[in-house]
Amino acid sequence: MKFHLAVNMERISPDTDMAEVRDHTLAMVQMADDAGFEVAWAAEHHALEMTIAPNPFQILTWYANQTDTIRLGTAVATAPYWHPINLAGEAAFLDLISGGRLEFGIGSGAYQREFDRMRPGLKQSDAWRYVHEMLPAVLALWQGDYAHDGEFWQFPTSTSVPKPLQKPHPPVWVAARSPITFDYAIANNCNLMTWPLNKPFAEAELYKQRMDESLANHPDSRKPVLAMMRHAAVYEKESDWEVPVKAVQRQLGQFENLFKEIGSVTNGFPEQAPLEDLAGRDDYKAEMLSENLLFGTPEQVIAKLKRYEALGVDEFIYSASMGLPPAEQKKSLALFCSEVMPAFA
Repeated sequence: MKFHLAVNMERISPDTDMAEVRDHTLAMVQMADDAGFEVAWAAEHHALEMTIAPNPFQILTWYANQTDTIRLGTAVATAPYWHPINLAGEAAFLDLISGGRLEFGIGSGAYQREFDRMRPGLKQSDAWRYVHEMLPAVLALWQGDYAHDGEFWQFPTSTSVPKPLQKPHPPVWVAARSPITFDYAIANNCNLMTWPLNKPFAEAELYKQRMDESLANHPDSRKPVLAMMRHAAVYEKESDWEVPVKAVQRQLGQFENLFKEIGSVTNGFPEQAPLEDLAGRDDYKAEMLSENLLFGTPEQVIAKLKRYEALGVDEFIYSASMGLPPAEQKKSLALFCSEVMPAFA
């Protein structure tokens, strides 16, 4: 099993110094690079302090200049917010200057609040259609001259400048949870990144089932790399289990606000939705979160990862951004590198 790092620049309150956030985020990526992580992922979000990521390519360019071997992935470039020529060129330029380290992740986006500002009038549930039109256009532009007359974009003959360094193109990843997205990714020979959120292990099993069903529907397609992300925290003593749980409960309350628009956002800081009032509130109980997420001592985390490995997960995405204090994040990642990764060497 290979390991990836998903880490965001995040601020929990306006009292947090942005320069400290910047330096901490880069230090985490450099720790992962030194430890042999395969990929560092950068998100795309807008006007939200909990994920400061207005342009994933700019973030990854910064990482490229400060790391040696770790690959650099967009998780994800949000298709409705881009023009195909712009997206193809930005991605190819990063691939060029990083020496061919780009992993190109594309997706439809998460929060209706962002669509209302970045693509007014678009419902989040319809955004997958933009991915389906965007990806073939980007791939064609990477190859050479191409004209496009689609539903969402139209342009005369153009090309990507520059072209990607990797041939025929960088690895392509699609963020998938719904059957239609699994089907599209496999039909187009893309790798899969999935995120069961805070759900039990059965959710991971469901995603593997959807991948297998899509493969059966497309027998000529290659088997994709399946990567799965979970919030992760490793601690030395079992008695420390409540620290990451309380941090992720706070952040999940903010996620629920953004997903369901059930709270305000002030100066980029989302209000925390009261978890006890939500449908399915048992999924937010401390004991459930401790069990479902990649939380535990090194031995407990290894046992959890072995379940994913047995399921058929090829690569695991360690999600470090969940509101833990920076020192706790670094301590957790250091324990993961020194105590957990050797079990999968």
